[in-house]
Amino acid sequence: MDKTQIDNLKEKLFYNPKHASEVMSDNEIETADGFCEGYKDFLDKSKTEREAVDTIISLAETNGFVQFIPGEKYNAGEKIYYNNRGKSVILCVIGKKSIIEGVKIAAAHIDSPRIDLKPNPLYEDTSMALFKTHYYGGIKKYQWPTIPLALHGAVVLKDGTVVKVCIGEDDEDPKLVITDLLPHLGAQQGKRTLSDGIRGEELNILVGSRPFKGDDSSEAVKLNILNILYEKYGFVEEDFLSAELEAVPAFKACDIGFDRSMIGSYGHDDRVCAYPAVMAALDAVDPDYTIMSVLTDKEEVGSDGNTGLDSSYMQYFINYLAAMEGYDGYEVIRKCECLSADVTCAFDPTFPEVLDKRNSAFINKGVAVMKYTGARGKAGTSDASAEYMAKVRAMLDNANILWQTGELGKVDEGGGGTVAKYVAKLDVDVIDIGVPVLSMHAPFEVVSKLDVYMAYRAFYEFFVQ
Repeated sequence: MDKTQIDNLKEKLFYNPKHASEVMSDNEIETADGFCEGYKDFLDKSKTEREAVDTIISLAETNGFVQFIPGEKYNAGEKIYYNNRGKSVILCVIGKKSIIEGVKIAAAHIDSPRIDLKPNPLYEDTSMALFKTHYYGGIKKYQWPTIPLALHGAVVLKDGTVVKVCIGEDDEDPKLVITDLLPHLGAQQGKRTLSDGIRGEELNILVGSRPFKGDDSSEAVKLNILNILYEKYGFVEEDFLSAELEAVPAFKACDIGFDRSMIGSYGHDDRVCAYPAVMAALDAVDPDYTIMSVLTDKEEVGSDGNTGLDSSYMQYFINYLAAMEGYDGYEVIRKCECLSADVTCAFDPTFPEVLDKRNSAFINKGVAVMKYTGARGKAGTSDASAEYMAKVRAMLDNANILWQTGELGKVDEGGGGTVAKYVAKLDVDVIDIGVPVLSMHAPFEVVSKLDVYMAYRAFYEFFVQ
């Protein structure tokens, strides 16, 4: 057998995911780059789950979606959305086939690791005003001091008025910051383990240092900050008790690399999957099956709460759709299919020791399909069936979508979970599929533009095939 025949045999028999540059035309790369300009804008507008819901609904209404009304009859081709408490949202397009044939679901989450304010956060110490905080999700605490922070969220007054807060995003806005020790005095701190280098109770946000004029009391700086907030937003200290205020990095999404091939931003996990899932639902005109993009909250803390996917709001929504045609919800749900749209870690050549190179996802090799997630002995995973994995493989290959597979690090090295297991427990076939991310859960994460575009193509193909 000559060398050409051997090469042909290797091409036929070996599994060898392609790099995007090998298979994408210049026109398709240009299309992918253009798609990511919209994604960067989405990132800058959607730094919290509440803001993501507002942005998604605005996009949906611009594209003809109307708010879902329980009991209303919807026909094939109609576009509806369900807003769950302003922190999760479902986009739905009614299909031409009967609902009894199932629904195609793409489920992503729109919350990201961050620094939340405690219920009673504001205090003064040595003529400085600070916020006490409680971090949200899995973070490396040492990454959050000494970067510019913005404060986002909502304060709800006792009369029910919702006051939206956003300080630190405009160029002329002041920024907030968590301070750190200077190296000259950090000898004892340097003896701490890396995970303990900055402790949770040390994540205090510096918010001011000038006292209220004419007040000689011990809390004049705190009074000045409260007065500034009252004049700008109309709330008082007690109103912090019914507030959801989140400190997030103040920087914008931007291109990374001399070739502009990547995007750096806060919140790629998991808005890098949420945005493609949203755009796929907006672009899926007159699908055969009813389709849903579920953009959910609380994934970073276990999907608990009534806006997380371990609650029943998605199931209830499908029940409403089933009732329109006289079916019980369980008859529909058991025939649904789902892509759990969540990120995975990208192979980082700086830290190869924690990754299995043969079973890792790489940037620029397309969207990553993960049969299972979890930790150690696959704890906390749904582990998709081989049959469903084969079905998804065939869908992607038939549409010439660049894809790869991967795991979240070496066995026993760590691990993580997604919403897949909460969808699976409804008796739904589900598999994880998403974009590989560098520096996942950091205040500034990195993804490949081409992988983002392939995620969009995967969700769109899933909806319209």
